[in-house]
Amino acid sequence: MWMPPPDFPVQLTHTISVTETVRDGNCLFIKMVTPVIRTVDLRSDTVTKPTESMRSAMAKAEVDDDVLGNDPTALVLERVVAEIAGKEAAMFVPSGSMGNLISVLVHCDERGSEVILGDDSHIHIYENGGVSSLGGVHPRTVKNEEDGTMEISSIEAAVRSPKGDLHYPVTKLICLENTQANCGGRCLPIEYIDKVGELAKKHGLKLHIDGARIFNASVALGVPVKRIVQAADSVSV
Repeated sequence: MWMPPPDFPVQLTHTISVTETVRDGNCLFIKMVTPVIRTVDLRSDTVTKPTESMRSAMAKAEVDDDVLGNDPTALVLERVVAEIAGKEAAMFVPSGSMGNLISVLVHCDERGSEVILGDDSHIHIYENGGVSSLGGVHPRTVKNEEDGTMEISSIEAAVRSPKGDLHYPVTKLICLENTQANCGGRCLPIEYIDKVGELAKKHGLKLHIDGARIFNASVALGVPVKRIVQAADSVSV
């Protein structure tokens, strides 16, 4: 869950002017109706509520035992998301934090492994330190710039090789976040993600993208999700 900084405007209001057309004989009049004031709640992307049609779809969904792999709705969801992301397969989990945690643990498969991630990233700040407390993974942070990126040179400087000093943990993973919530929801450019992907391959590392708002990034950038995460080995949605 993203929480805004103290000075962030958590509510915005805007007025919608509504007009009504009235005909009186051969004359046509346009009169103003009482303006409608709507509030946009920006406290978090988790305050969104499902519409009635969404609730209806959930209530009518065909279900079965997902543990045994028999839930048809979950299977369809996983297949569709995998196609959207351009990945081999997908797995439905209860939360974004769990999706990120699973991804980190898959790539950092030995306790004491290291993950490079932004110092203002959701995984590092808002996910209860799960990568370290549950997975024994060491987080190595790199400064997030105002545009949400981390300097490529800084990422490379943070990489620690198994051939290096035996006192250090071994880097196995780089994590990006798109959009980058704590940097104002900035979209990471595709060219940047590709460069990070090339850097990861150069050093034999994996790349994970926290894509909690990846569909927003897709709309803003005007490109499919699968192109945005093409360089990534895993993505949470």
